[in-house]
Amino acid sequence: MPIPEDVTGDEIDKDVRQELQSLPKTLADDVARNLVMVARLIDEDPEGAYGYSRVALRLASRVAAVREAAGFAAYANQKYGEALAEFRAARRMTGSVELWPVMADCERGLGRPEKALDMAGAPEVNKLDKAGQVEMRLVAAGARRDLGQLDAAIVTLQSPELASNSVQPWTARLRYAYADALLAVGREGEAREWFAKAVEADRDGSTDASDRLAELDGVEFVDALDESETGGGSESQGEGAGAEDVPKAASEEDGDDD
Repeated sequence: MPIPEDVTGDEIDKDVRQELQSLPKTLADDVARNLVMVARLIDEDPEGAYGYSRVALRLASRVAAVREAAGFAAYANQKYGEALAEFRAARRMTGSVELWPVMADCERGLGRPEKALDMAGAPEVNKLDKAGQVEMRLVAAGARRDLGQLDAAIVTLQSPELASNSVQPWTARLRYAYADALLAVGREGEAREWFAKAVEADRDGSTDASDRLAELDGVEFVDALDESETGGGSESQGEGAGAEDVPKAASEEDGDDD
């Protein structure tokens, strides 16, 4: 697969670069460049990232970082069985428990939420750092919801990390998951409160909490340009907004949001 000339391979993490030192230099550089492409594309073009991960895997399947990257690329493409196999291989190579939560989520993806819950109660969880433990809690709550145990999902998410006013990298996602769980059992007032708290913590737009909050507040977004093209411009607010989304109060007939 073609790799842009500006990708040198030096962009990868130093720990990964150190792992690649076991390879001949030319081979290590080729693998590094493919890993850079995986990282670049995994969010916007997961299929492309998957392709580069397969190239890296073909070149250096005995490198843990390569197996891990291949796992995440497969995971991003919902190839959960393949992702789980790669994560297990990486874990065997390193002995690290860091991938435990995403391995459990792969079990969910494979339709095995009970297995994910077993992993949530395993000794490995105690070896995770704080971020990993929060991630495991999110996976466990998701597994509870998979099983229809909605109240149990809410209880699973209740934790010191949720109650803390400190904003950490996981805070927005944790608050969002809690709000969504509350909404699933019809506790809309509390859900709105927690979606608002998620918005406060979501500094990088990792969730759509603001959209969910707007829905609960009865606000819908319409495209001003589309309305003008269809003759509906009289309803748009904020004249001169162009193609930007313009909020419009939802009518009473819209009913409650799901």
